[in-house]
Amino acid sequence: MPNAPRQPAATPLDTVLAGDCVATMASLPAASVDLVFADPPYNLQLKGALHRPDNSLVDAVDDAWDRFGSFAEYDRFTRAWLAEARRVLKPDGAIWVIGSYHNVFRLGAAMQDVGFWLLNDVVWRKTNPMPNFRGKRFTNAHETLIWAARSEKSRYTFNYDAMKALNDGVQMRSDWLIPLCTGAERLKDPAGDKLHPTQKPLALLHRVLVATTDPGDVVLDPFFGTGTTGAAARRLGRRFIGIEQDEAYRAAAEARIAQIRPLEPDALAVTPGKRAEPRVAFGELLARGLIAPGAVLQSLNGRHTAKVRADGTLIAADARGSIHQVGAALEGAPSCNGWTYWHLRHEGEIVAIDVLRQRVRAEMLS
Repeated sequence: MPNAPRQPAATPLDTVLAGDCVATMASLPAASVDLVFADPPYNLQLKGALHRPDNSLVDAVDDAWDRFGSFAEYDRFTRAWLAEARRVLKPDGAIWVIGSYHNVFRLGAAMQDVGFWLLNDVVWRKTNPMPNFRGKRFTNAHETLIWAARSEKSRYTFNYDAMKALNDGVQMRSDWLIPLCTGAERLKDPAGDKLHPTQKPLALLHRVLVATTDPGDVVLDPFFGTGTTGAAARRLGRRFIGIEQDEAYRAAAEARIAQIRPLEPDALAVTPGKRAEPRVAFGELLARGLIAPGAVLQSLNGRHTAKVRADGTLIAADARGSIHQVGAALEGAPSCNGWTYWHLRHEGEIVAIDVLRQRVRAEMLS
């Protein structure tokens, strides 16, 4: 009987692996990663040097790793690394890919071709973009992030309420206003020049990881560069695997991450989504004696009342059913959140029945 194929060994976490991203990802176990964040080569197709009006040279992306002979070559490379990224993702995993107008449309098509399920495109609006020195185009003031689940059936992580809290209680939109990486955050080489031409700001990765991972999750970055993903992961209590073929970038990333002090465990928690909270049926309030059968509830606007029955349903003059059904019927509305619609007198005050539900939930969690 032939020997079974050898399975890749488990990869040490919080490490930077040296090598080509496709070959290195092929050595990782399948379904071992919760999230992939990828900042692949842009394939800028630059023609000649770019100068400012004072004739000084713009330090643009002209490194060897960003050069491809043709769009077809770039597409083959893109599909190869995306296929490996999808293989190492867990069934409920997800991926973020960032790009500019040079490559993001090719990236999006390739992601769909290999089986990813697109969730959002997020526009990163730069507060301090590089000007358009030649005056022949609009200032390129944004990059695009594509967020996708491993498949249409994936139950991906999305901390919606945490994002809302991060945005001062307003639903987080798909346009993010974040400055470029500058100042002390920008890593420099021994000559004082920026070490990496496209180092991403820590604020961008902070938002990505808080939104779509939980503490302890494993994040893979196949184009690790100077380690922004690893720095954000370490700070936020996530585990990371980085892949980088450039020795100088690896050394800088490792030194940078070693200086990051992780947050205390109580600071890692984010606002939980309502779906993550224990389910409490209205009948549970009756069973615990917080509401008695026969109690009269009144609507938020005070126009309607209904009596509570022993089985947790309500009866009103023209309707009967659940707290939601009766509220909707009385208001002539297609739906109603009965928890916030119905109120009663409790301990001398008029309170929403949702207050009592939250009390039960707190007891369950404790």
